[in-house]
Amino acid sequence: MKVSEMHAKLYCLSCNDDTSHVITYVNSKINGIQCEECHRTQALKMNLVKEFQKEVYERISTKPVRITQEYKEDLSKLLASLPIRILSKPYRLMRYLNETRKVFKLYRDKEG
Repeated sequence: MKVSEMHAKLYCLSCNDDTSHVITYVNSKINGIQCEECHRTQALKMNLVKEFQKEVYERISTKPVRITQEYKEDLSKLLASLPIRILSKPYRLMRYLNETRKVFKLYRDKEG
């Protein structure tokens, strides 16, 4: 899971004016909006466990299709990259789990 931020001018109910806001996304869904002037925050409820499950399911279920597509495009390139991908998979998996753990911690800290 990835957290990203975007800045936008939105109308703030507290400031009664168009002000700069920070919009926080978890994956591609809005998680919260904060006014940079008055710091009023509108947090949206999000079930992170469900998001995590959907993301993992999507990655697992599309893997055969992605491998087949790579095979059809260029078999030699797939075969050449396979050993490196296999060796780096544990590292990539740990990096993904660490990023996801940080998202869960960040979300828990905001709620707590």
